[in-house]
This record gives sequence, structure tokens and C-alpha cells, in this order.
Amino acid sequence: WVGSRGTIRDYTDFSASRDAEAVRKAIRGIGTDEKTLINIFTERSNAQRQLIAKEYRAAAGKDMKDDLKSDLSGNLEHVMVALVTPPAVFDAKQLKKSMKGSGTNEKALIEILASRSSKQMKEVSEAYYTVYKRSLRDDISSDTSGDFRKALLTLANGRREETVKVDQHLAKKEAEVLYNAGEKKWGTDEDKFTEILCLRSMPQLKLTFDEYKNISKKTIEESIQGEMSGHFEDLLLAIVVKCVNNTPAFFAERLHQSLKGAGTDEFTLNRIMVSRSEIDLLDIRAEYKKLYGCSLYSAIKSDTSGDYETTLLRICGGDD
Repeated sequence: WVGSRGTIRDYTDFSASRDAEAVRKAIRGIGTDEKTLINIFTERSNAQRQLIAKEYRAAAGKDMKDDLKSDLSGNLEHVMVALVTPPAVFDAKQLKKSMKGSGTNEKALIEILASRSSKQMKEVSEAYYTVYKRSLRDDISSDTSGDFRKALLTLANGRREETVKVDQHLAKKEAEVLYNAGEKKWGTDEDKFTEILCLRSMPQLKLTFDEYKNISKKTIEESIQGEMSGHFEDLLLAIVVKCVNNTPAFFAERLHQSLKGAGTDEFTLNRIMVSRSEIDLLDIRAEYKKLYGCSLYSAIKSDTSGDYETTLLRICGGDD
């Protein structure tokens, strides 16, 4: 859950008990001291925030997350609670919210399931079961259908190969399989696409897609757009374009969508800012600037306000 291109790192002069005491004071005082909460939670890594929560519980006999919930409200509450939640539990809760209620948020399901590693997905499934006493697979099953469901379930299993070793011979063979399952065929064999795109390692897929272009004279992306439709197409494209070719660009695009237009999509904005803050937010910032000509920092600044804005800007870490 931690990469080398995050904006948030371990705080060097860290003391969990000192921070827990400061958080208690900030919550307990007359009126909440949001400034202290923002300073502490945006300058500590998630692992450190878990240690603060442990100390807090020992000292206060209460759950820090619950106290934050009852003391804060709106977007600030949501982002603060996100910051103090362990990453796998946070993903589990985001998946649950994406499937709860009147409509399914397919975009959020795609974003999470297409971009997490096998190891991460296994942890998310475990966290999901711990929190909801239900299996993530069962909930995905009852909330989606068809090829889209099949592909999501394959990803949820966390069986994607993680090796960096690539097999040229296999890439050629599977490029042929994809070509025969799509472009060359009357009707498309979706299962073959799901099997290869949801199980092979990212470096292996890169090689396969290069081979595919040699055979088919089209990019895999063009073929998917021509052959598939609906959420299944969206999911495959998310895997191909974004996650295999350029993960940070994928998230930059999602952030742009959450910030532009009539209202801000805080659900997406909070999730990406928090979940990528220790992994690759620096690269996402760079891609954002490249794609949209303005910094992510300035986009957040013009779209949010108050303590919520301050928190997001602190996570963002700088203006490019």
C-alpha cells in the first residue's frame, strides 16, 4: 500500500502518544480545533495514524474514528475518517458504498478493482468480510451481471500474476488468442478477454498488446472499443489503457472528472487523494498538469473551500 512517489511519508519526529493527546484536546475543547487535526493527520502516514488511534483508545477508552465522526461533519468528516482508516478497510467500505442503495456506482467499482494488485485485493476481500460479515464476491454477484460481473469477480479473486518476468512466446500466443476471439471472429468471445486481461501480470500484458498490434494492425484499445460495449468495455479499457500503460494518468483523468462540471464528486475525489497519497500522488499531479494544463492543486483550490479545501491541499502537497 506504500510506494515511493507519494506526497505523504512517515513523520520523522513521531510520537503516537503525543499525537493522540493533541487529537483528544482538539476534539474535547470548546469547539473543535480543526487546524490541529488537519496538521496531524495530513503529516502522518497511514501506519502512524493507526498507532495514534491505538494510543487514543488506550487513553480515552473510545474509538478515535467514532469521536471524529461525531465531532466533524460533511466533506471534512469524510476525508478525515478516510485518512484514519486502514487502506484495505477503506477500499472495502468504498466498494460497499458503490453497491449500496438505489444504483450501482460502476465507475468506482472499475477504478478500485482494475487498479489494485492481487495482494491488495486479497486484503480488501478479507477486510470486507470482517466489516460486513458478507463476502465481497457475493455482493458483486448480486449487484452486477453478465460479462461485467464475470470480469469483476475474476479481479476480486486477486489472482492476477505479480511477476515482473515476461514470456515473449506466451505474449505472441495470447495476442493470437485475443485476435481470434475478437477482430477475426463473427461475434466476440468475451471470456478470452476476461481471462487474459484479468489474470496476466501488467508487464506481460504490455508485451501481449505490442504483439497484438503487429498481428491486427490495430491497438487492443481500438479493438475493445469496436467489439465490446457497456460497463464491460469500460472495465477492459481501464485495465488496458490506464493501468497497463499509465496508472497515474488513469487517476489524473478520474480526478479531473470529479472536479469539473456542475458539482464536485467528493466520493471520488476523497478516495483517490487519500488512497494514492502514499503511493503515486506525485506522478498523478504531474500527469494532471500535462493533460489539463493546470495544476491539481489549483483545480482543488477553485472547486472546494474551508477546512475541507485545506485538508485536500495538504494531501496534494504542492502546487505544480
